[in-house]
Amino acid sequence: MDLVRKANRADKRPSEVKTMLRGAGLRPTRQRLALAEILFAQGNRHISAEELHDEAMDHRVPVSLATVYNTLHQFTEAGLLREVAVDGSKTYFDTNVDDHHHFFVEGENRIVDIPVSGLRVHELPEPMPGMEIARVDIIVRLRRIGS
Repeated sequence: MDLVRKANRADKRPSEVKTMLRGAGLRPTRQRLALAEILFAQGNRHISAEELHDEAMDHRVPVSLATVYNTLHQFTEAGLLREVAVDGSKTYFDTNVDDHHHFFVEGENRIVDIPVSGLRVHELPEPMPGMEIARVDIIVRLRRIGS
């Protein structure tokens, strides 16, 4: 099973988390292990650093918010997470690193996956010389009718 597929599985045992971190080139420190177990135990989801920090506190994992941010960015760089920036001020981390897009529900600050098959992108611009398109991220904003 490849690293991405393994990261997306729910109900990870501690030994699987340790293997996943090592496979991504990350040393499995106590804090990384604890945060990864919390993060990946619930399957695919979108979470902010503040939400993960709150969950860590609920699980009695003594970790600073700065450490949570650093760990999330390390997991993202290692390919275990995908960063989803909303409005440039709010960032979520997605445990589903497969190609897909997102709905953002305004007023609820909630992100929902849109399968790649649910959206077609045509006629992308030519990248600048020496550049290539790495990925296309689309966020479709929703709001409740009457809001």
